[in-house]
Amino acid sequence: MRKTTKRIFILALAALLVISLAACGNRQSGAADARKIVYYAYNSEPILDWDPSVEFSNGIIVMHNIYETLLRYLPDEDAFEYVLATGYTQSADGLVWEFDIREGVKFHDGTVMNAEAVKFSFDRTIDMDEGAAFIWDSVEDIEVVGEYKLRITLDYAAPLDLVVASGYAAFVMSPTAVTSNDDDWLSSGNVAGTGPYTVRSSIHGEEVVLEAFKDYWGGWDGNRTELAIIRKVPETASRRQLIESGEATFILQVTPEDHAALRGADGITVREETSYQNLLLFFNNQKAPLDDPEVRRALSYAFPYSDVINHIMAGEATQGRGIIPHGLWGHGSDIYQYQYDLDKAKEMLAAAGHPDGGFTLTATYTAGDEPQRRSLELFASELAKLGVTLEIRGMPWDSQWEAAKTSPDRAQDIFVMYWWPDYASPFSWLLNLFYTEDDTLFNMSYFSDPRVDDLIDEGNVLSGVDRNAGAAAFIEAQKIIMDAAAVIPMYDQHYVRIYRDNFKGYKDNPSYPSVVFFYETYIE
Repeated sequence: MRKTTKRIFILALAALLVISLAACGNRQSGAADARKIVYYAYNSEPILDWDPSVEFSNGIIVMHNIYETLLRYLPDEDAFEYVLATGYTQSADGLVWEFDIREGVKFHDGTVMNAEAVKFSFDRTIDMDEGAAFIWDSVEDIEVVGEYKLRITLDYAAPLDLVVASGYAAFVMSPTAVTSNDDDWLSSGNVAGTGPYTVRSSIHGEEVVLEAFKDYWGGWDGNRTELAIIRKVPETASRRQLIESGEATFILQVTPEDHAALRGADGITVREETSYQNLLLFFNNQKAPLDDPEVRRALSYAFPYSDVINHIMAGEATQGRGIIPHGLWGHGSDIYQYQYDLDKAKEMLAAAGHPDGGFTLTATYTAGDEPQRRSLELFASELAKLGVTLEIRGMPWDSQWEAAKTSPDRAQDIFVMYWWPDYASPFSWLLNLFYTEDDTLFNMSYFSDPRVDDLIDEGNVLSGVDRNAGAAAFIEAQKIIMDAAAVIPMYDQHYVRIYRDNFKGYKDNPSYPSVVFFYETYIE
């Protein structure tokens, strides 16, 4: 697109926003400069629950621009950035942590943030016990020991610096706004954080428009992004068209073929990044015939790992080994890794009483995700050679998730899902995905083994004082899970981020996947 045409589009977009956003009763007057507007075309719903104590899914991309945590983890440096804390100490036994709380910070409602506000936020999340509240399970007591000093005492050692830097359930919110409104005030779409943005408007399940919070403690100098549009665009082709035309500033989740084409496109940057995100194929461990581990092992040998990675992902992924992705502590290089071997699959399936297959399985995936769909189609082709029929159903994420949470006997046979960390620890994967659950949340294989439960608990405790010892326990848990063939770790994904060349300041952080910290960005 020529510069003149692009300028006309941007001015038109700004004009439309002035008209549409004025009708929203915006809290801060004036339209954003067209050069300070960013449009993020996202592949799914931008947010599922507006309550920062509850949201535990896509909303990570919105929440981290509205709310803030005490620390932010920087995995490349294995270090922490101070956000709402300015310092912290840890006792030698890992049980007592003290945090210095940043002074001069205001919430969006004008309330001044202090240690009492941080305690209120953490207590509220713990008491509600929803979403990722499990990250606080080690906490015995939270006490204010000074206006800007917070002490957290643990029941057992845990890596609390990683916890308070979590992608979920570690947000600080205004006590005044929360206590002076109804219980569902936050979940209804209202916000009360300290972050650089507040909500200008939103359309449930479709779009969120963020605008600058001008009293942000970090200040608003220079040409920072002032208006950010996060819009659901489920069609892969549409996201590509939007970035090519210059209408979208930032996109993700298009095909490797699109990546190759866009790498040579004028005005577009395509960057491959480290990822803590992996794609997992969960077998329903409690529904026949997949309740037989020998059947699951047989099907694990029928999965076309190399074809998926080399052809569908065009090398932008690595075959998973265990549950924890490469590059994160707790990944085990000696965990057994299944390889494609159709003869072995046939032999094992016959030994399990299915010499000619003769059964049908249903697999669900997130509609609009091409790698998921195409991977399942390849798997279906291989299973057909065993006499097994795989029916593939694309569904909106929230519908797929709700169907899986009904009961194992009514749920799908195969559930395909990405996982990324709430905080950068193997505990995130293993607790959420494989710990015994009475009510299903994310354990989509319906897996249960007391040995694994004990190892997960042990690894979490040990990692509070000795990360290597914790990692060893987590690796042992993965060996049991893989021996049971509860899941196929399809691949560890390499992030490919696509944005316009004039979008500056963006840095990818795999601990906060898909998040664009808009405050750090600007349009050149």
